[in-house]
Amino acid sequence: MKKNIYPLEAECFYHIFNRGINSQRLFFDDRNYHYFIKLMESKISSIVDIYAYCLLKNHFHILVKVKSEQEIRRMFPQKDTIETSKIISQQFSNMFNSYTQAINKHYARTGKLFELPFRRKLISSHEQLTNTIHYIHNNPVKHGITTNPEIYRYSSLFTIKNGIDDPLISLEAIKPLLES
Repeated sequence: MKKNIYPLEAECFYHIFNRGINSQRLFFDDRNYHYFIKLMESKISSIVDIYAYCLLKNHFHILVKVKSEQEIRRMFPQKDTIETSKIISQQFSNMFNSYTQAINKHYARTGKLFELPFRRKLISSHEQLTNTIHYIHNNPVKHGITTNPEIYRYSSLFTIKNGIDDPLISLEAIKPLLES
């Protein structure tokens, strides 16, 4: 049985990560990376604030803070009888399923794309939060893709350091954490 599959709770930070099934590719060209980022905005930004992300060929990392139960309920008034944790889980599922369907259609493939279920790690301290941000942003260096994480285009660090407007990231929230 997989570890780290507990429900996501409101107002908590989590390191969300997953990889392609059998460590195969998730992203095949630039459009795939951009589409995944677009899906993060359309499917999960209503339930989480994204603090950092990094998308690599066969896996990804996202640092999120789940919004308050009240905010989530306000975004999904039609789901007032459903537990908040199920709404959160469903939104992530919608994102991964949408991406998988698009990739399968475009590349004439079938079956699963991601290992199931997506993994998550609860962030329980400020030190762990800042360490996780640095870990996520340095992932391209760790995997030998680049020696400078600031130039890796599929990372929130790239948008932050290059002054690119990224609707996913709150600069006011993340900048002090990057300096820690």
